[in-house]
Amino acid sequence: MPVRWMRMLRPVRLAAGGLPLLGGCVTPPAAPSPAPAPAVRQVSHTAEVPPAAPARPASADALPFAGAAELTEAAVIDAALARNPTVAQMAAAWQAAAARYPQVTSLDDPRVGGYFGPASVGSQDVDFAYRFEVSQSFPYPGKRELRGRGALHEAAAAGADLQDTRLQLVEAARAAFADYFLVRRLTEVGEENLKFLERLRDDAVSRFKAGKTSLQDSLQAEVAIARQRERLLTLDRQWKVARARLDTLMHLPPDHPLPPPPRQLDAPPALPAAAALRDRAAGRPDVQALARRVAADEAAVALALKEYKPDFEAMAAYDAWWQSPERALRPMVGVRSNLPVRLARRGGAVDEARARLAQRRAELARLTDRVNFEVQQAYEQAAESERVLALYQETTLPAARRNVETAASEYREGRVPFLNLIEAQRTLVELRERYFDASAELLRRRAALERAVGAW
Repeated sequence: MPVRWMRMLRPVRLAAGGLPLLGGCVTPPAAPSPAPAPAVRQVSHTAEVPPAAPARPASADALPFAGAAELTEAAVIDAALARNPTVAQMAAAWQAAAARYPQVTSLDDPRVGGYFGPASVGSQDVDFAYRFEVSQSFPYPGKRELRGRGALHEAAAAGADLQDTRLQLVEAARAAFADYFLVRRLTEVGEENLKFLERLRDDAVSRFKAGKTSLQDSLQAEVAIARQRERLLTLDRQWKVARARLDTLMHLPPDHPLPPPPRQLDAPPALPAAAALRDRAAGRPDVQALARRVAADEAAVALALKEYKPDFEAMAAYDAWWQSPERALRPMVGVRSNLPVRLARRGGAVDEARARLAQRRAELARLTDRVNFEVQQAYEQAAESERVLALYQETTLPAARRNVETAASEYREGRVPFLNLIEAQRTLVELRERYFDASAELLRRRAALERAVGAW
């Protein structure tokens, strides 16, 4: 190889040998991959963040209630959490936020450069003139740490958002299950009432033929039967809508068949004290998410203050522009730095960061107040539903049934008109419907309470 070209390759070897001096800068620090996950577990009341759900629903055989005799609340919740695409969406957002950490803590790529003097190529008077250099920039100590701290807090907030989405999905699933249960029970009540009215009509017709009553009794029964059939048509539509709502929450076609609901809803456990629930609500995922974002804004303020400090750039070069025979002068090392003299820009950035932090802290205080109110409101509503349900079970329904029995007995004896019996039966049906509505409302309110507390 010609001597001239060997001299040209020499600086490449020298600069490559200088790269180990910058080695700690070229390789980014390893991001602690599990770091965001503990933050999610701290604010979560469930298991770790699940993997992304499939984009399309699995087969019906994969459902936990496939082939079951009845649909349970727990099965609906499990299927909704496992299959609803909203969970996959929020899990992907959490993963994206977690992936920010190695990006913001990494150093910039090293830079290389080369120059040569065109007039020196092939010249007999001067050596080939060229320069080769490699450089690496370094932020002021502490800046990368603050950027990483902010990214980790944002990732933890995204994880808490995922848990909050799961809480909302559970509440929606329980409310939809309550509607599903309610419509089925109302339909049963309506079908039983229809059979009762048909028996009353047949009895009224027999009594009219025997000359014991007027034709009006049977006509009143016919009117009541027609109204009940209309009610059953409405309930059929509501049943299909309730099923479609459940199917949609479980990422199924809206007409996918489901097992029937249970005959009775499980009795909920006793309510704890409201003060204890409010204390527990301090760990609600949305509160923790906002607290994490407050911490991220605090890191942003500290980072803005760090911008008053200079950044640095280390450089190693081989400069063959020197025409001196003393080649020992050609290798070069150096450092460059910016001069942070644009104080107005940096001051504005600090003011902006502090204002955003103050805004976020005020938002957290407002959310805390709202959470306390939501817990108290949901607690009182759940307590009211429990008392109403007990009233129906212990007093209202037994009295309504006795009223129907008495009216039927006195009608057969001719002591009360037929309309009294029809009205007593209508009242019993309405009260039974309200009893089942109160049962479903208790489930909805307990779900709302547990959502307000931040657990299920």
